[in-house]
Amino acid sequence: METGTLISLALYFIAMLAIGVYGYFKSTSDLSDYMLGGRRLGPGVTALSAGASDMSGWMLMGLPGAFYVAGFSEIWLAIGLVIGAYINYRVVAPRLRVYTYMAKDSITIPDFFENRFADSSRVLRLVSAIVIIIFFTLYTSSGLVAGGTLFENAFGMDYHWGLLLTASVVVAYTLIGGFLAVSMTDFVQGCIMFVALVMVPVAAFMVLGGVGEVTTQVSALNPAMLNPFYGATFLGVISLMAWGLGYFGQPHIIVRFMAIRSVRDFKVARRIGMTWMIVAIIGAMLTGIAGAAYVQMEGASLVGNVYMNNDGSLANSETIFIVLSQILFHPLVGGFLLAAILAAIMSTISSQLLVTSSALTQDFYKSFLQKDASDKVQVAVGRLSVLLVAIVAISLSWVPRDTILGLVGNAWAGFGSAFGPLIILSLYWKKMNRWGALAGMLAGSITVLFWIYVPIAGAPLTTHLYEMVPGVLLATLAIVVVSRLTQDPHSDVQGQFDDMQTEMVRNAE
Repeated sequence: METGTLISLALYFIAMLAIGVYGYFKSTSDLSDYMLGGRRLGPGVTALSAGASDMSGWMLMGLPGAFYVAGFSEIWLAIGLVIGAYINYRVVAPRLRVYTYMAKDSITIPDFFENRFADSSRVLRLVSAIVIIIFFTLYTSSGLVAGGTLFENAFGMDYHWGLLLTASVVVAYTLIGGFLAVSMTDFVQGCIMFVALVMVPVAAFMVLGGVGEVTTQVSALNPAMLNPFYGATFLGVISLMAWGLGYFGQPHIIVRFMAIRSVRDFKVARRIGMTWMIVAIIGAMLTGIAGAAYVQMEGASLVGNVYMNNDGSLANSETIFIVLSQILFHPLVGGFLLAAILAAIMSTISSQLLVTSSALTQDFYKSFLQKDASDKVQVAVGRLSVLLVAIVAISLSWVPRDTILGLVGNAWAGFGSAFGPLIILSLYWKKMNRWGALAGMLAGSITVLFWIYVPIAGAPLTTHLYEMVPGVLLATLAIVVVSRLTQDPHSDVQGQFDDMQTEMVRNAE
């Protein structure tokens, strides 16, 4: 490995750990501070933290790889994500911030469900915590796979050592600094990702001779890559755009909305977050397209490179960002660009670890095992939970069995279906009750698992239609039907909903 690359990566690791230590001294005095940063995040940190924790390793590896292989036929996924993120800021964020605070200052999503529906049975808390633990452990494993793949392909390091190194650093700063450290590192990592996703495609287009030459080379490779409608089917487009539905139910993203200091900050946060996201996604798309042109032109001369096959093709399409960053830039800059991939990976892993830890601590340990546990004990349990979840995720990712994008897609659909309709309707429908909420969670989760893992006519249904679509539809239907067939919520629950709407009006003035 080049000395310059080592220096850049070392500085990145040191910076992340330093932020973790700062977070420890700044805000880990009680569970609310450790898990939600005391609801004091500014709009900039909120926006980039939400964006960085959303755009995991798939943004710099999975998405460029998809465009490298299929071209602009994948653009529907990007369009769906942008629309979903915008609606999330407008529809979910403000009400969730207000409602979680009014519902007994709920600091976790299961906490909110229980308090929102006055669920004395605690079944909503239990089931939602189980959903979080299952899907986030799988989601975390996808990030660790990306980390191991990065070190294996970029540095020739053994995949397992790369996986362990990624896990060690991210666990260290998450365990030490809690939510504040995670949010601050996400902010820094979001800035690094933004710069990288501008630098790499711009440099690639300049080296290749501009847009015209890139278009010529891609057309020579496969003219269909420039046609967003090539090979498109109705179900295929719906499946790609349906990724946007997942935003409303992603705990590691919407928890940022719960932590912002004021509802009035969302306008600024939305502008920052959407600008960051659109530029980043365009950069990832163009990296894949430019990468296809570059390999088309230079593939034969790259044979012998660790990334290449003997016929001049790329060995793994999801490494195209790595290839361009290491070939086109000085090692010192190349190391910074590799740090951007680590930033994408680590920002998401840390958020997922913290949310899963909060579920184990607040929604299992305190709620069912030690109801009078002190804040000090709960923070200690939270840190132990981070470590335990990381160990399980490492074991699941020890032998990678799917692409990074595929692993992310499964977990994304699981949360989007289980929690998305539940979150939206709980914020906007006063007559929704706890039995409808429970039915929606179960319907969404079970549908996704069935769609992914149960073969029909020799193949899982997900090969025909993304599991998010039936998951969200059936969850919504279950919530509405069961809520209408069972008893209306208690007057106190409906009164709290009215108070939330009054507060929203006041904040809008």
